[in-house]
Amino acid sequence: MASGGGIQVGVERLFIGAGCNRIVNNVSWGASGLVSFGAQNAVAIFCPKTAQILTTLPGHKASVNCTHWVPSSKFAFKAKQLEQHFLLSGDADGVIILWEFSLSEKKWRYVLQLPQSHKKGVTCITAVLVSHQQSIFASTSSDGTVNVWDLALPSTYGGDCKLSCLDSLFVGRKPMVSLSLAELPGSQHLVLAMGGLDSKIHLYCGERTGKFLPACELKSHTDWIRSLDFSLPIYTNGETSILLVSSSQDKGIRLWKLALQDTLADHKKQEMSLASYIKGPVLVAGSSSYQVSMESLLIGHEDWAYSVEWQPPSSSSDEGGECYQPQSILSASMDKTMMIWQPEKTTGIWMNVVTVGELSHCALGFYGGHWSPCGNSILAHGYGGSFHLWKNVGVDCDDWKPQKVPSGHFAAVSDISWARSGDYVLSVSHDQTTRIFAPWTNNNCSVNGESWHEIARPQVHGHDINCVTMIQGKGNHRFVGGADEKVARVFEAPLSFLKTLNYFTSDDHSFSDNLQVEVQILGANISALGLSQKPIYVQASSDAKQVSNNEGIDTMETVPEAVPVVLTEPPIEEQLGWHTLWPESHKLYGHGNELYSLCCDHEGKLVASSCKAQSASVAEIWLWQVGSWKSVGRLHSHSLTVTQMEFSHDDNFLLTVSRDRHFSVFSINNTGTNDTSYQLVTKQEAHKRIIWACSWSPYGHEFATGSRDKTVKIWAVENEGSVKQLLTLPPFNASVTSLSWVGLSRHDNHGLLAVGMENGLIELWSLHNRRTEDGSPSSAPTANLAVKLDPFMCHVSTVNRLAWRNSEKSEESNAMQLASCGADQCVRIFNICFG
Repeated sequence: MASGGGIQVGVERLFIGAGCNRIVNNVSWGASGLVSFGAQNAVAIFCPKTAQILTTLPGHKASVNCTHWVPSSKFAFKAKQLEQHFLLSGDADGVIILWEFSLSEKKWRYVLQLPQSHKKGVTCITAVLVSHQQSIFASTSSDGTVNVWDLALPSTYGGDCKLSCLDSLFVGRKPMVSLSLAELPGSQHLVLAMGGLDSKIHLYCGERTGKFLPACELKSHTDWIRSLDFSLPIYTNGETSILLVSSSQDKGIRLWKLALQDTLADHKKQEMSLASYIKGPVLVAGSSSYQVSMESLLIGHEDWAYSVEWQPPSSSSDEGGECYQPQSILSASMDKTMMIWQPEKTTGIWMNVVTVGELSHCALGFYGGHWSPCGNSILAHGYGGSFHLWKNVGVDCDDWKPQKVPSGHFAAVSDISWARSGDYVLSVSHDQTTRIFAPWTNNNCSVNGESWHEIARPQVHGHDINCVTMIQGKGNHRFVGGADEKVARVFEAPLSFLKTLNYFTSDDHSFSDNLQVEVQILGANISALGLSQKPIYVQASSDAKQVSNNEGIDTMETVPEAVPVVLTEPPIEEQLGWHTLWPESHKLYGHGNELYSLCCDHEGKLVASSCKAQSASVAEIWLWQVGSWKSVGRLHSHSLTVTQMEFSHDDNFLLTVSRDRHFSVFSINNTGTNDTSYQLVTKQEAHKRIIWACSWSPYGHEFATGSRDKTVKIWAVENEGSVKQLLTLPPFNASVTSLSWVGLSRHDNHGLLAVGMENGLIELWSLHNRRTEDGSPSSAPTANLAVKLDPFMCHVSTVNRLAWRNSEKSEESNAMQLASCGADQCVRIFNICFG
């Protein structure tokens, strides 16, 4: 809790929606049971049990390429007594950061940044847990180096981590992109496998304290090596060995055995056999030597095999002593499938025993697959920034069922808008999708008895989407979206969504009258080019099901029929990407460049739109009449792009701010018919740099502007139409990129102004401005900082938009919700409590 302006303000994290960076080695499933992944510059942590993102870790200045838990799920059997778990994350600038997580306190701590950075992006991190106090890890980068580190782990949370660089290996102009480390059985040595662009697997040997030397090369793959993973030691027929599995862009998976040689007995085994022909090189580690041989070739994937991983062992004892490696491998491929491979009991031949995958037309495959620590769940991350989780729910036989996972945008989120009722928030992004997030009441929830999930994806487009506004008037749920094209598009909620929303938001799940039962459109189909979305009518849906059984001609221009569904629980990716589209009802033509900003008035009668502009003629603002969608006005004032617009709460004024450092206030008189009259009241240069954001006071004609010059100014429209400055807030530490003002008390004109900045941080300011009986301000307003949000709660890149949840009862309630979106791919919702 923090106090500001006489009120106590507390902030809780309610929801984070984010997609995964589309890169290999980005995801890691830890022995802690949590999954880490990179979401733009942030390291995001999600809990598979609750399907919620728990937090994001700020610290990286560049996109996060890879994460790796210490201990990972492979070493869960050793980690049962550990209170602290650690996480390594590497980014596109070559920086690697170490984080600490306390299991008991559920707290995160930034520990350190590795003193020796790679010169280019980090591509892979691997680690082996030697003991509870020691881990050795290696990192590789596109700068052609592989660094090996020794990490001494503290026994208590917040203790010192001792870090030393054991070796730095230069591997040449063809960098390595995959690594795996293991302890050699029967020896104190470590083996490091690396693979990359030269299609060979390079094995290096080293002691726990010293240099790593090249031992041998394994040549068999014919394309880039994408993934390597060592098993734990395997003891069979008196032989001690470890297995290495490798996957490649040649679509094949190969299994290699490193068997500890008994030098005395070796001379007796020189008889000719098939085995002696397929033996590979001998790997020497100190006084021990290991025979390397290729055990098996696994063929099954139809595209690049991006990842392979051994199933983690489960320990029978609590101490986690010796553990036996399950003979089970998980592979993930760009062919949209994951496979589990196991040897047949009789022949020992490795076979594909389980195949799971994504059948959606728009998927472009999986970048990686991971086992849960107990081996009963598998997780994939895909080309669309999405996660896919399957759990084995079978008792006597395998039965893998899809599970709920977090979801979100996989590129910068450019704009958000609340539904008129506040039931859900709509977001648009440069990943070319529009998404809807809504609360769902269930038993595993955290704050306020509800958990938030993505429940629909109304638009899947062919252009980056820059702006959106929900139509705020009564009637059906509608929104207008603007993208990197010169046309704005209007979408209307279909019947399937209205029923889904009703199921999510009402207690009795009965279909209420105000949801327009007469809606005849069930859903939408996407066009072949992914630009327009055609309606599917209620009557036609039954015919479509029969038609879809016929054999159709499969060409690039045909797209399979969507099947709109009413959802009774949070959907998985396959349902979202295909069956929750909204039909497009209108296109609004008129702008000369790509759309940049949109807003709707509070009665739902007018929509204003602006586009990117370098001249006054292109920077005009168009007004559209909701319903007829006719153009009813073109407002001229600015000379460069209008960055944000907002109608005053009584809809009498339209405020616009621009890159030209000016704001403009227009008076709007909309009679509801075709005559909408408008007039420029004032235009004023307000800041020294671009004005990014504006927001009206909920109770009067005061408004705030925020600029790249790091200032926020409060202004008032006076009765004669002029605008005067009331106040300038103290300078901020970064450019102000978003503002949103909400009312707390009409009696003393008390409100909260949310301020979002370019560095991702958010502050809440308490604003008071007492009024006289005639409604005019009685004194200069006062501003107090109410609360600075914890950086671990905030965005890690620019905050693009802030929006308070629409609620009729906001003044009576002691809690409100604030939504934000940013360049870090995240949509966040905060619960703001007042003491």
